[in-house]
Amino acid sequence: MITTPHTIKEYRSRLKTALNNRFLGTTLDNFAAAFKTSRLKAFEGMDLEGLIGSIAEGKDAAIPHLEELFQQFKAHAEAAGIKVHTAATALDANEIIASIARENGVSKIAKGKSMTAEETFLNSHLEKEGFQVTETDLGEWIIQLRGEGPSHMVMPAIHLSRKEVAELFTRVTGKVQDPDDIGGMVKVARRELRRVFLEADMGISGANFAIADSGAVGLVTNEGNGRLVTTLPRVHVALVGYDKLVPDLKSALRILKALPRNATGQVISTYVTWITGPTECASAADGRKEMHIVFLDNGRLALARDPLFSQALRCIRCGACANVCPIYRLVGGHNYGHVYIGAIGLVLTYFYHGRENARTIVRNCLNCQACKAVCPAGIDLPHLIKEVYRTLLRVEGKKPARNVLLNRVLRDRRLFHFLLRRAHLAQKPLTKGQPLIRHLPFFFSKEHEFRSLPAIAPTPFRDMWETLGPTVPDPLYRVAFFGGCLTDFVYPEQGKALVRVLEGRRVRLDYPMEQTCCGLPAKMMGENETAREVLLQNLKAIDPADYDYILTLCASCASHMKENYPKLVGEDDPGLGVKVRQFAQKTIDFSSFMMDVLKVKPEAFRKGGGKAAYHAPCHLCRGLKVTREPRELLATAGFEYVPTEDEDVCCGFGGSFSIDFPEISAELLKRKLDHLESATADIIVTDCPGCVLQLRGGMDRRSGGSGKVKHIVEAVADRK
Repeated sequence: MITTPHTIKEYRSRLKTALNNRFLGTTLDNFAAAFKTSRLKAFEGMDLEGLIGSIAEGKDAAIPHLEELFQQFKAHAEAAGIKVHTAATALDANEIIASIARENGVSKIAKGKSMTAEETFLNSHLEKEGFQVTETDLGEWIIQLRGEGPSHMVMPAIHLSRKEVAELFTRVTGKVQDPDDIGGMVKVARRELRRVFLEADMGISGANFAIADSGAVGLVTNEGNGRLVTTLPRVHVALVGYDKLVPDLKSALRILKALPRNATGQVISTYVTWITGPTECASAADGRKEMHIVFLDNGRLALARDPLFSQALRCIRCGACANVCPIYRLVGGHNYGHVYIGAIGLVLTYFYHGRENARTIVRNCLNCQACKAVCPAGIDLPHLIKEVYRTLLRVEGKKPARNVLLNRVLRDRRLFHFLLRRAHLAQKPLTKGQPLIRHLPFFFSKEHEFRSLPAIAPTPFRDMWETLGPTVPDPLYRVAFFGGCLTDFVYPEQGKALVRVLEGRRVRLDYPMEQTCCGLPAKMMGENETAREVLLQNLKAIDPADYDYILTLCASCASHMKENYPKLVGEDDPGLGVKVRQFAQKTIDFSSFMMDVLKVKPEAFRKGGGKAAYHAPCHLCRGLKVTREPRELLATAGFEYVPTEDEDVCCGFGGSFSIDFPEISAELLKRKLDHLESATADIIVTDCPGCVLQLRGGMDRRSGGSGKVKHIVEAVADRK
């Protein structure tokens, strides 16, 4: 039985154990790298964005009509001789299947891979009822023998080594198995499972598709067990979620075009099986198989009626959101999630398995957006995860103390900025006049010492603006500079570098003094009301009608303002919505402004900038989908760009995430710095002050070379 920690302390203890498992880390790392390559190759030459859009559109068209599609499916299926059942809850589904087994005198059950059956804990229920149940997917069989749940939706036993499997098979067979003889162990599994297929009275499967206009179900597998389970036993039961209903075969084939490619990098899976009604079966009393389909609700129909969370039902169970998740890559599925792992699991767990199982794991998200970028159904997974967390806080009616403090401070810009100014004075005993805090305050545990922290600047950028602000009599562009908290109060030198870079380019740069935090920290902590209040403060400070662009040096601020500002307003206030959308549309990052708007040329910069390694901030390369511009800007400014491994993988900052989960943040930072340092570059460049904080702090702890890390605006300014 799967168990999930219900407290952060217990959860972090489990994460630490996983981080110390070197085999697990190596296996998941190798798989993540291989998946990235194979997926790119599988989709090569295809209009991937178009395919994602069409799958999302098709799913969204079907979701509001699941009950109608079910009735259509039921009529066709029953006409073909299938018995169709409905189950409101997981327990209902388990009891229906158990009753079918009892009515048919079943004793032995062969079961194919089914995440829906994992969701209902079907095996445990049937075993308690006295039935012998055997998983026939190799990975599922292995973890069943070990008494575990799957660690991945597609590869359930990816966390196990050959040695562990050999020890398991030795115990099962009574004969010593050689861990290096993979072929021999496969033969053992085949021999053991062949007997199961031949002796089973009932076969239980899931389904990837339930086609309404024909009553057919479709299964996508890579082993022959799926076909054996559905054909050899005299009784076949398919357990299917309502979300697997599609109108017709064309809709299913559209999803099938993406499913294997996005799951394993295959153009097509080894077996794609379509079943329309019971077939002949010699072992059945009347010579014909008895076939049942159990449709599971368990919260799906309620989800289908929700204007936001209904998109979770687009999920096609490819598992790719786990494949690309930097946290999953470190600790695996057993530690990252509940039954459904990866980003989709952080959403579905709350609705399918309750808040006790969701409360802790839903916080384990970096908001790096890798899952959103890889989802073949276009689900906005990071947004849904944060909305689940917000819902949990509201339902439980109690907020963490830091949420209360954040709300109080961010809603009052003057108080917020007053506290930041006073923080400079309070930190003096810790900084000793240095730009970094190397000996952390007592309220930080030793686990947070993986990086130094930046000192609050003695003079914020806003206080420098009166003397810095350039006068441009005949501007080509009117630009509002959105500083963000870090540039304004921690790294004002980045703002000064921007002023230097734009000198002589006919850009009238304004720094509106009433601007405040972008509001992303509030959004990430589930405080949408505060995030909306901050939005209104910034909209009051910066009227988008007054400017051609709203320029920021922070990728996180830019991504939040472009993506989340319109969501925070929604359709409740149409007039305000127009202004917010204008604000979002005019927001631009530094590299894009330089390359796509100003179209800077190499002649404007000195030669010989040296070698530059680059870290792509998550909210730049995925949130804003800006990938080309920063690398081109480096080359234009005279640098030799040196590619490094995993440039677009998160550095581990994630705002408050690095405080809640320092062990994860530290390991991600270590890997990032290892890759960057392997390039033997003269400087390390990135586009986000948050990434600068993480990388610079880590470099200082590692070698004292914190000055090697620069924001791209500083690197470019140095070349003028």
